[in-house]
Amino acid sequence: MSRYVIKRILISVPVILGVILIIFLMLNVVPGDPVTLMMREHIKPELIEMFRERMRLNDPVLVRFFTYIKNALQGDFGVSYKLNREVSDLIMIAFPHTVKLTVCAALVAWLIGIPAGIVSAVKQNTILDRFFMGFSLMGVSMPVFLAGLLMQYVFAYKLKLLPVTGYSSFRHFIMPAVVLGWSSAGTIARLVRSNLLEILKNDFIRTARAKGLKESAIVVGHAMKNAMLPVVTMMAIQVSGLLGGAVMTESIFGIPGIGRGCFDAISDRDMPLLQGS
Repeated sequence: MSRYVIKRILISVPVILGVILIIFLMLNVVPGDPVTLMMREHIKPELIEMFRERMRLNDPVLVRFFTYIKNALQGDFGVSYKLNREVSDLIMIAFPHTVKLTVCAALVAWLIGIPAGIVSAVKQNTILDRFFMGFSLMGVSMPVFLAGLLMQYVFAYKLKLLPVTGYSSFRHFIMPAVVLGWSSAGTIARLVRSNLLEILKNDFIRTARAKGLKESAIVVGHAMKNAMLPVVTMMAIQVSGLLGGAVMTESIFGIPGIGRGCFDAISDRDMPLLQGS
């Protein structure tokens, strides 16, 4: 087991370096000058050149890349151009908000997706089955930004049940968690349904029914134990996807997490903050 873990870690090293290189090169070909954005338009060209030299923006791209890698291995991700603070400090402040949103979204996905999949499988080809599968399909198909704006309009603006934006209380995380977890809930529901339908056709299920066991006991006690194995794997994989999907959700709902930091860094062309994030 230890050899397998070490092998997987070693394989991930070139992948991570490749991702860092791609992001670094993309950020360097995007139009716009970070110094000009920092200083706005009322600035002398001589002062811009001085700041570019001080920030080592005039160095060749490969030189800056390897310098960044060397510093990153020591835990130094540079200083934010916009905020003039250490990137590592900014990430440590923002990351707990992203984790909180991700945990809430994962709970929403599991609490909605698993029961919906079970009901759809047990009530196959009924109105309930079509309703839950249609709801799941909407969640998978609808973009996060559209779902967020619609929920803000209905539940915050029209019904005034929830705050539009913010992060100071649990109520502020309800809409973002539902928006972010809806797509994952749809995927889980469809996977639970397909697995459960396959398991319910097996011989040991017929044997359990022949013994006179209740249908609920058969589904929960026998079928679900086997149907949930691939679902649990999918649920674990989705957590990392939820962390990545928080960019749009945090931007829409004003949550100061990693995603919002990435969005602001792109707008300000703050390369150190975006690379660190």
